[in-house]
Amino acid sequence: MEKKKGKFIVFEGPDGSGQSTQSQLLKNYLESKNYQVVLTKQPTKESEASKKISDILNHRITATPEEFQQLFVDDRKEHLEKLILPSLNEGKVVVSDRYFFSSLAFGSLNCDLEWLIGINKGFPIPDKTFILDVSPEVCVERIMSRGLPVQFFETKEKLGKVMENYRKAATRFPGVHLVSGERPIDVIHQEILSKLENILI
Repeated sequence: MEKKKGKFIVFEGPDGSGQSTQSQLLKNYLESKNYQVVLTKQPTKESEASKKISDILNHRITATPEEFQQLFVDDRKEHLEKLILPSLNEGKVVVSDRYFFSSLAFGSLNCDLEWLIGINKGFPIPDKTFILDVSPEVCVERIMSRGLPVQFFETKEKLGKVMENYRKAATRFPGVHLVSGERPIDVIHQEILSKLENILI
């Protein structure tokens, strides 16, 4: 029999939306059902591009908005080639905390959306993408409750625009679901599982 190809599932949302929590919950659930699961995140921390991204975010080096977004593309390409695609070819379920939708949502604060779609064109479309829809007020409240400093993208105004951009992106690609992220964590998790029934056997 031909080996079954794996599934690629992505979680997205503004900072503080809960996408990392839902990624981990799905990994735990699938492993309890004997799936082989790879939980990963973008940007990575391994590539040269990701190190430059970190340097820019921490104001150690500067770049234009376009140069900054190209680094995410370079990191994504390496991540796909080294981890995601090999894992899918081995029949594993890859759960990614962020993917190119983050570039569209965050990047279009400073860059043209169509240009961003263009430089990310050619990357595989996930089997399912879940965008957690959360108000900027709730996002900021959650971020501050962590005791961490608020970063560049984490003001209410920017988070509101990011969420608007996510909603626009949701209409442009197949397999994308907007999920209300202001409900109890387990309620959100159960909705996500219900939407995966048709792709996970």
